[in-house]
Amino acid sequence: MSLPDIMRAALLVGSGGPEMLEVRSDVPVPAPGPHDALIQVSACGMNNTDINTRVGWYSRTVTSATSEGGYAEASADEVTWDRTGLRFPRIQGADVVGRVVAVGSDVGDTAVIGQRIIVDPCLRDRDDPSDRSKAGYLGSEADGGFAEFAIVPIENVHAVHSELSDVELATFPCSSVTAEHMLTRIGLRSGQSIAVTGASGGVGSALVQLAKRRGARVVAVAGSSKIAQVHEIGADAAVARETPSVAAAAVEANGGPFDAVADVVGGDSFAGWLDALMRGGRYVTAGAIGGPIVQLDLRTLYLNDLEFYGATIYEPGIFADLVGYIERGEIRPILGGTYRLEEIHGAQEAFGRKEHTGSLVITL
Repeated sequence: MSLPDIMRAALLVGSGGPEMLEVRSDVPVPAPGPHDALIQVSACGMNNTDINTRVGWYSRTVTSATSEGGYAEASADEVTWDRTGLRFPRIQGADVVGRVVAVGSDVGDTAVIGQRIIVDPCLRDRDDPSDRSKAGYLGSEADGGFAEFAIVPIENVHAVHSELSDVELATFPCSSVTAEHMLTRIGLRSGQSIAVTGASGGVGSALVQLAKRRGARVVAVAGSSKIAQVHEIGADAAVARETPSVAAAAVEANGGPFDAVADVVGGDSFAGWLDALMRGGRYVTAGAIGGPIVQLDLRTLYLNDLEFYGATIYEPGIFADLVGYIERGEIRPILGGTYRLEEIHGAQEAFGRKEHTGSLVITL
């Protein structure tokens, strides 16, 4: 295949609103390093991390809920998810699906060229992949998939054999691997109960499916207009987030306290979710779209023998397991909408309105 010298890409040129994204058609096509693969991108999903990084929400100086407009108080030195500085321009996009069109000089298996692939977005140290302190993320520490071509380490490339379209496959990587990591961390088992907040979003809808895959009972929390949709995804019961004392309402829907809570919202509802756990229950979080600063009564934590988990850096095997679930049809894509690369500003504005269920995907 003859490769072009330039490509279309959305460049993030600074922290702020959607205007900080510039769609250009004169961006050089990157060359793969010795251990890399060059991917011709066909679709790339959009995630909270794309918005959070662009607006500077990961900065410790920001204490409010997520927003579209950018934070004047954000520190430029800690705007990525690992709270380091971001190099501009940056091509965001973690959920890459496409085909391998070239590989680096030290990649022994050239048979991968031409394969349809899905990319593991977690960038690990090649010599010490289990060291979380050395991990990065596609679209944050390295350019990602909001472009016609992207470079990724060869070990992050996973061939996928599925009848799903590339757009459907692009709904999975970041959201579903985050959800599976959360459930792995808390050791959710068949017969246990779990509350899932933000259940209509990308991670939330994946949590519902993956918890049901494990045989758990799921009570989902979502906006009142999306209750029917989260039931259709697989929730055993659903509670509207507008309900007063929403955590207590979820406990009632469950018939008692929960074994676990998977929370991607945080904010004012945090304390209620701790009260919704049975003694010895587990709380896991991978987001805080409702606000990162919460109130914790330490007596609730220690008197009830609760366990707290954060979930960001997962072991490589978790993504490989996810690919297997996809290929066997054990989970399905929840596609909330598609946008062309040139429509990325509108796509991110739509993402911020949270009117969709599942994931939004950029097509190339």
